[in-house]
Amino acid sequence: MTLLPVRSIPLPAHPAGGGFDHGDVHLRSGRVFVAHTAAGTVEVIDGERGVHSSTIPGCPEASGVLCVQEERLIFAAARAAGKVLVIEAVSGDVVREVVVGPKPNGLAWDSRRKRLLVADVQGFRARLVDPYAGVVVADTALPGRPRWCVYDAGADRFLVNIRDPACVALLGAETAAVQGSWPASSAGPHGLDLDPERGRAFVACDGGKVLAVDLTTGRELAAVAIAGEPDAIWYNPDRSRLYVAIGQPGVVDVIETEDMRLAEELPTERGAHTTAFDRPRQFFYVFLPNSCRADVYEET
Repeated sequence: MTLLPVRSIPLPAHPAGGGFDHGDVHLRSGRVFVAHTAAGTVEVIDGERGVHSSTIPGCPEASGVLCVQEERLIFAAARAAGKVLVIEAVSGDVVREVVVGPKPNGLAWDSRRKRLLVADVQGFRARLVDPYAGVVVADTALPGRPRWCVYDAGADRFLVNIRDPACVALLGAETAAVQGSWPASSAGPHGLDLDPERGRAFVACDGGKVLAVDLTTGRELAAVAIAGEPDAIWYNPDRSRLYVAIGQPGVVDVIETEDMRLAEELPTERGAHTTAFDRPRQFFYVFLPNSCRADVYEET
């Protein structure tokens, strides 16, 4: 198995030194949404046609982006405005803005209660949001600066990566109260994704490692060295492969998760730490900040 290039998609230009942050895919339509941090927008790609289709303005310092498939909604964190945009996935219309301040970044969706967890990188807090009512329903202090977060449906809780102290914080889904934490053996947990079938969490750390962690006990099962400080990661359960974006030197490390080994290293571009994964089509998107484009690969 390998990632083969399919196409490159030009994206709107931005000031030198700027770039992109998180991206995600609306799987039914194949539309890709990416936070264009430098431009204060969310860019939309028509994945079926392989073209940039529209720009959603009004998202200053755009950061976290999350597609909620069953609700046909996209959430985009505007870190400089202390708000989250609620976007309709098909039309691209902003249907609501929710004030969650001061600096929202990581996002996770509780599919049972229809609530959004928003991790704040300034106040070191997690807030539960009812996006339909447009209100914050719970607010919790975190043990340190949060990075990415996910909802663990099997245990009905949120997992939040904490940079320092290096750990994964466990938050109850009902109240977002901290219920405990799992220490990480590598500095600066950042990227986070789950393998619920095998009961594992994958934690990509600034210390240059990806950890596989048991979702029941929090015990570290394996560690794989990677090329540098990671950001976004995506688990592909159909191929048992994990994609880890590393901005410096500009590569994607691909890990075979069956035996937790580095299987492939894909050169990208310096500063390219933003990716998105379209599972039904097996398309992997890498967003290149200096070239202002998205490179598309297909998992064969």
